[in-house]
Amino acid sequence: MNAITTHVLDTTVGKPAAGVAVTLEQRIDEAWVVKASSATDADGRCRDLVPSADDGVYRLTFATGDYLAQNGRTSIYPVVSITFTCRGDAHYHLPILLSDNSFTTYRGS
Repeated sequence: MNAITTHVLDTTVGKPAAGVAVTLEQRIDEAWVVKASSATDADGRCRDLVPSADDGVYRLTFATGDYLAQNGRTSIYPVVSITFTCRGDAHYHLPILLSDNSFTTYRGS
């Protein structure tokens, strides 16, 4: 089983992005099934998505446009989605680095 966690860092202000809505879905047959919904905490982290997930294809979706709008900013990216594959026993920590008009992701620890 695989733990899935994430966090969001707002690189424009150099701080964690608190209050970003995050949804975790799993691809089952031809459909996406919601496994968890949460929001980033004061440290920009979602620690409560799933403690263990079956192997398979997953998608994390971040409501980045809502977060930026709440902070008086705009973006061309209303949402950011990361699709990834879980295999084997491992921790999947998939953060994003966010600015108003760019983002990047990586596999963290």
